[in-house]
This record gives sequence, structure tokens and C-alpha cells, in this order.
Amino acid sequence: MIAVDSSAFVLSAYGISALALLLVAGWIVFDARRARRELARLEAGGARRRSDGGARR
Repeated sequence: MIAVDSSAFVLSAYGISALALLLVAGWIVFDARRARRELARLEAGGARRRSDGGARR
């Protein structure tokens, strides 16, 4: 079996994977902040959460 130096491939694969994970984590943080701002805006406008008063019939 001929040994092939695959360190460039392995390191680039790790780098691309790390970049993808960082992008997904950033997207999650950005979306969570956006959702909190939207929720605060809705609550300031008088909208209430369903969980605040229980089920109304």
C-alpha cells in the first residue's frame, strides 16, 4: 500500500466543517435576537402570549 499524504485534504475538510458550524451558530444567535426583538415589539403593542392566561374558551 502506498502512503499518500492526505493532510491537506483532512485539514481543509476540518476547516470547512468548522466554518460551517460557525455560520450555523451565528445564524442561530442572529435569529434568536431577531425573535426577541419581534416578541418585545408585539408585547409592547398589546399582544399577549397564549401561555400567560391559560386556555380561553
